[in-house]
Amino acid sequence: MATAPSQSRNRANGHDWRAQLGAKLVAADEAVSHIRSGDRVCLSIAQQTPFELCPALAGRLMELENVVVNHGAAVMNWDLPGLGERFHLESMYLSPYDRAIYHRGAADFTPIVYYRAGHLPPALDNFNVYLMTVSPPDEHGYCNFGEAQIMSKLLARNANLVIAEIDKKSIRVGGDNSIHISEINYFVERTMELPEINLPQPGEEEARNIATVCATVAKELIPDRATIQIGVGSMSGMMCKHLLNHHELGMQTEIIPLHTAQLVQAGVLTGKHKKLFPGLVVGAGIAPLTPREELDYIDGNPAFALYDFNTTDDIRFVAQEEGLISVNNAMAVDLTGQTNGESIGPLMYTGTGGQTAFVVAACLAGGKTVIVVPSSSIVQGKRISRIVPMLDAGSVVTSPRGFVHHVVTEYGIANLKGKSIRNRIDELVSIAHPDFRSELRTEAKRLYKV
Repeated sequence: MATAPSQSRNRANGHDWRAQLGAKLVAADEAVSHIRSGDRVCLSIAQQTPFELCPALAGRLMELENVVVNHGAAVMNWDLPGLGERFHLESMYLSPYDRAIYHRGAADFTPIVYYRAGHLPPALDNFNVYLMTVSPPDEHGYCNFGEAQIMSKLLARNANLVIAEIDKKSIRVGGDNSIHISEINYFVERTMELPEINLPQPGEEEARNIATVCATVAKELIPDRATIQIGVGSMSGMMCKHLLNHHELGMQTEIIPLHTAQLVQAGVLTGKHKKLFPGLVVGAGIAPLTPREELDYIDGNPAFALYDFNTTDDIRFVAQEEGLISVNNAMAVDLTGQTNGESIGPLMYTGTGGQTAFVVAACLAGGKTVIVVPSSSIVQGKRISRIVPMLDAGSVVTSPRGFVHHVVTEYGIANLKGKSIRNRIDELVSIAHPDFRSELRTEAKRLYKV
């Protein structure tokens, strides 16, 4: 896993990077003019969305036909007139910007569950155009992928046409997180000023439940010196704030969660006892909406390293991290421990991401898996249980029950590892919202005869 010469902070300092790019630096319209009918176009995700290139590509809708656009965790509204006729939209991870498009059947979801180092997942290995966001090149000609590498390097190297949008405000993060300008066909300089988006604030009950669950997990399930993976989510993503009193933790994860920088600053997250990349906080990206002050701390900081998602989430690789503790969110958990982390019935809400990979890997590493979920939620004015007799028809099983060790709600911890169905039901009913416990007992008898 070679590291490019440029890891440290170097945006536009000390050299004229525009002159360095020469004729490769073009306007967005000119760059996307090289995309042809029949092309398969993939875009970098979330906060690394190429914001100038997306509308330029959308503007060619009536000129092109039979173009596939794959944009995971999109921060772009692709709800174009005639979508599906000339442009066909795909994703492996939905976002609030495009969820409605998929729910009405105007786009296709492609499941991606497993990852192999050095190989693109089968759903992404046949795209011939890649649009991405990078930092300005340094004096050696290396651009950095900034906050999220994910699969950008592999996608770029597998594409015939690579167009990079330069974000002059991009941070630079070490690891395998750089690409040379010789590997990119065209560059576009971002000129638009993006609005600042703040994290949505939870309501009073939700905030209280998040704090209770995270404090319970931190105190009861994460010991000092542990190596942790923390999944993206409104609950699991708040975990780091509750680990400030721990000692010598390590992090081997997919998306580096909010407030990780604080743990490094405080000397809590040292990685001293990690087997993989000792001393480093390793992921494939940084959580979207991470505050600027945290990004500035990560910028050029040798304690942080980003690698390809297919490396960070390769079960064979992660399972070598002995004792790994995996903490992930759930939409719902059934009475046997089956966990749905990504859909509402058959309709996708997000995507699998790396939850399945890390849950399996943590088990194989002799560690523990933790699923965090509020006991209930208010949906359209009605309280519903998140511990359910069985998952709704068509729901995705993100974490199979045999790999789920602990489920935690604001009412406590259900210990499932090695337990029978009868005992699992007892454990899960005990942490369900009190309003639903009697109903869950009745359904357990009907469904599972216990």
